[in-house]
Amino acid sequence: MEPKRKKTLLIALLVILLLAVDQIVKLYVKTHMTLGEEIAVFGKWFYIQFIENRGAAYGMELGGEWGKLLLSLFRIVAVGAIIWYINRLLKRSAPTGVVVGVTLVLAGAIGNIIDSAFYGLIFSESTVTEVAHFVPWGTGYASFLHGSVVDMLYFPIIEIEQMPQWVPIWGGEPFIFFSPVFNLADTYVTCGVLYLLLFQYKFFK
Repeated sequence: MEPKRKKTLLIALLVILLLAVDQIVKLYVKTHMTLGEEIAVFGKWFYIQFIENRGAAYGMELGGEWGKLLLSLFRIVAVGAIIWYINRLLKRSAPTGVVVGVTLVLAGAIGNIIDSAFYGLIFSESTVTEVAHFVPWGTGYASFLHGSVVDMLYFPIIEIEQMPQWVPIWGGEPFIFFSPVFNLADTYVTCGVLYLLLFQYKFFK
């Protein structure tokens, strides 16, 4: 098997593996937890907390139904661009680390596209009292590309019930260091980008 074809196959297998892990975790949370339910994993610094995100990564919103649609379309275009770029990297015989870093970003983008594209079609709505379940295709809680992304990883590493009054901005208020709830797909993207910036920056200069 020629080197490029072999690398392409390995990339495809890596993406499939990463997506499988991401979707298995999301499907389990979606079908076993009510919205807002929280499970402590390690003390007070790691929780599985089920929320649904209608916006971008780490819970950021992009206004309304049109914003949601534009975000979903942008993700699809981005995935196409990343696939094209990976093919270009393979043609240039780019370092394996560069290809793997970009592949992580690709897997993360696809993982969240699956949620927004299909979860609304196949699931009933998650609520604070009812766990979602599978429904006949197209009869779910949202239309194509308007579904919510499932988030569940929460790391309130530093949590202070009330900051001292002399602390700017947060004086007298609760403070949580790194409060976003995210998922594995977000982690893939973040790790891929950080790896490229920290360890493969010379390739991109």
